[in-house]
Amino acid sequence: MYVAKEIVADVLSPIVGETLETYEHRGQLSIIVPREELIEVLLQLRDHRLTQFDQLLDVTAIDWLDRKPVRFEVVYFLYSIPLKHRLRVKVPVSIDDPVVPTATVVWESANWYERETYDMYGIRFEGHPDLRRFYMPEDYVHPETGEPLYPLRKDYPLMGIPGAAPLPDFPERELWLQRRREYLEKYPPNPLDTSYTFPPEKPNA
Repeated sequence: MYVAKEIVADVLSPIVGETLETYEHRGQLSIIVPREELIEVLLQLRDHRLTQFDQLLDVTAIDWLDRKPVRFEVVYFLYSIPLKHRLRVKVPVSIDDPVVPTATVVWESANWYERETYDMYGIRFEGHPDLRRFYMPEDYVHPETGEPLYPLRKDYPLMGIPGAAPLPDFPERELWLQRRREYLEKYPPNPLDTSYTFPPEKPNA
């Protein structure tokens, strides 16, 4: 169950006045707030008796590739254990300045959620106690330009970027290469898909 829009508007009126932007889809309520008011809004939603959002379920981002200049939305999924209702909070973020304040000051659980969002989308969370990559190595960059790569951005190639994350040497490498050659002989790549590439095989020492 999602919290009523009228309740959220009343709770947040001391912060946003009468201009709260909302969006509803299939009974699911989202509110859109500027990043300058984010922490104050989250604290109010957590502490007010009518909302009591004491649990942060997740933090992620949406990449609206063709929207300019505000390409991203950072999304916070909130839940109230005592009142059993939900809410999404969205913060528009520009590609030129992809930074929002950390929500770890409101919920400690934001720590890993924000790290994951940073790793996948390149959104930086100002004030985060330990903002580093979550899945990818710290040196995950484009092999030619040196620019950091973020795999869930819409302009990231579907098949990845050859050479960006080379495999280390391993004892089974020759067997793996043989099986790869057999697979490609049986299932040739689509010649129209130029992104379907493999890293070059190392010559035998």
